[in-house]
Amino acid sequence: MADVILGIDPGSRNTGYAILTEEDSKLVALRCDVLKMAHMDDHSDRLQYIFEEVSKIISSFNPDSCAVETPIYGVDPLAMLKLGRAQAAAMLAITNHDIGVTEYYPKQVKKSITGNGNASKEQVAFMLQKTVSLPDEKLSKDATDALAVAWCHLMKQNSFNRQAPKSQKKTHQNNSKSSWADFVENNPDRVK
Repeated sequence: MADVILGIDPGSRNTGYAILTEEDSKLVALRCDVLKMAHMDDHSDRLQYIFEEVSKIISSFNPDSCAVETPIYGVDPLAMLKLGRAQAAAMLAITNHDIGVTEYYPKQVKKSITGNGNASKEQVAFMLQKTVSLPDEKLSKDATDALAVAWCHLMKQNSFNRQAPKSQKKTHQNNSKSSWADFVENNPDRVK
């Protein structure tokens, strides 16, 4: 059975979420949607709503793991505080279901999909359309961002599961980003 990944793009007014899996060697978005809370005046009501809805999503789809985008900076400190609280509400719902959650920075997500950490949201959406079988409806930016987070997490998991065999040809040290221990192991003749 393929892994099912829940990706979340937290927000205090709109929280995007996506369910991604792999079927017959194809990436399939089972669901991409947004939790809309702009009509709620009280911030604590929004947080409760995020917690309850993410809990329902988890109960419905039983994801194997979850990934959440991490806010890193903003002009308005109060907005960043609210964004962090929204992320915490989603993460609490996830951990209450005993599921692992991984955080990704926006640049990590963009780089994993487009190869460029400074890619635009439009470039990310374009690449997702080319690589993932999407639901028929038009996706909002928040839902697309959540799908990108899930995609990033699935690719990272797959890279851990598909480790290169030890007999792989050596690469030049400038083309490799491995640890010193890996270098010593792969180049015993260069260590004195």
